[in-house]
Amino acid sequence: MALNPKRIPLAEHSTPAIPHNARIDERGLDLLFREARTHNGWLPRPVSDELLGQIYDLMKWAPTSANSSPARIVFVKSEAAKQRLAPALAPGNVEKTMSAPVTAIVAHDLAFHEQLPKLFPHADARSWFAGNDALIEATAFRNGSLQGAYLMLAARALGLDVGAMSGFDNAMVDAVFFPEGTVRSNFLVNLGYGDRSRLHPRSPRLSFAEAAGIL
Repeated sequence: MALNPKRIPLAEHSTPAIPHNARIDERGLDLLFREARTHNGWLPRPVSDELLGQIYDLMKWAPTSANSSPARIVFVKSEAAKQRLAPALAPGNVEKTMSAPVTAIVAHDLAFHEQLPKLFPHADARSWFAGNDALIEATAFRNGSLQGAYLMLAARALGLDVGAMSGFDNAMVDAVFFPEGTVRSNFLVNLGYGDRSRLHPRSPRLSFAEAAGIL
């Protein structure tokens, strides 16, 4: 998988260290969580390659086990690439995916441990995984999913709307986009500028008491 978009990186962090008790303001919380929606309709407004690069440059800071960073992302943007993706989509997901400016295939690399000498150089972390397929699969899936969630937050933080979904043939996507055989697709994320007129009323969420506890 060769991905080499032209990228304009985000400005290097040059301000003093953020205090440990700092928090983002209420508008930031609205942007990332309270007012953020899963979009199914899109405005005809393109998303630049530079912005996709900036999304990755934020997403890459997600915490992962032993800094393993197993996520692999393909940003499906061209018409030709969309046509390769379309046959794998469930019927209900075709229109909203084909009309999205970009669809990110969030996948994970089952050979991620080969990068550990670079990513986790202070220990022989590669040896923890080599030959242990069950551990490799669990680690790749869990941490790749976590990185996918960070991708969604990064996209929202940079002004995009997102529409994450399953509802596709993973095996077909893997054969088409990851023919090398070590990368497995997990879920899709449509990216763009959402058409808010097509949103349904927001569904309820479980309360703290229904879904959490403190021991």
